Amino acid sequence: MRALGGVSVRIEVGDYLAVVGPSGSGKSTLMHLLGALDRPTSGTLRVGGRDVAELGRDELARVRNETIGFVFQAFQLLPRTSAVDNVAMPLVYRGVRRSERRRRAEAALRAVGMGHRLGHMPNQLSGGEQQRVAIARALVGDPQVILADEPTGNLDSVRGAEVMDLLEALNRDRGVALVVVTHDLDIAARAHRQLRMRDGLAELWVREEPPEERTVRAGEGSQPVRGATRAGGPALAPDGLSEEGTVSASEERTVSAGEGSQPVRGATRAGGPALAPDGLSEERTQ
Repeated sequence: MRALGGVSVRIEVGDYLAVVGPSGSGKSTLMHLLGALDRPTSGTLRVGGRDVAELGRDELARVRNETIGFVFQAFQLLPRTSAVDNVAMPLVYRGVRRSERRRRAEAALRAVGMGHRLGHMPNQLSGGEQQRVAIARALVGDPQVILADEPTGNLDSVRGAEVMDLLEALNRDRGVALVVVTHDLDIAARAHRQLRMRDGLAELWVREEPPEERTVRAGEGSQPVRGATRAGGPALAPDGLSEEGTVSASEERTVSAGEGSQPVRGATRAGGPALAPDGLSEERTQ
């Protein structure tokens, strides 16, 4: 059984991407791949510029530990361990000495508004507080990207909004890339981009810019545009989203297409040439 087919996506520094789709669409498989928890059976997966196929188990674990922070729906806190020790746990595997682990864990908890709960056990914390501890744990290693799998799924709407505000503040203020897997379309609509999954395939959409004009480079010159659109056409999607194509036309990458792959330049339809002269095009996998 093929869980994903021909998905091509790149997460840049400071990116904010929502992965959305029905159950069984491939969201969890994609998240496991992005987190280097699984290896692809075909195609190429790079984490921090390194091809995971070339990494041994220990080296891959180190790349995960130093590059990626994970936030889970069920919090995944150790039940008999204090908040500060839960947060410090990723640093144990880096060999950081105990006093430094403690200092960094306390700083991470204060950053998420949990400085007053350092010694509390998970069963002494509310759901929202436990998720804040989980975010601090993801943050303590200074990751380049945070992968959040249904981070509000076990929270009420108020606490869920607080958690999303916190994650977005980390993305905005610290430049940490944020990838959120969610069934909630309202949460997905907050992201800069959406990867919409169905039957192992994906479409990438980008949120419309505010109505003021901005300039997009186009070959020799530039042109004012409003938001991001499908090549040669108006914005297509609801929720202030339009189909994305903002990959630099000079950038070469590999897109899976059926049995093989091909190097292409710019944003493309899988298996086809670049579509737009102005650097804006559909990016979808088929």
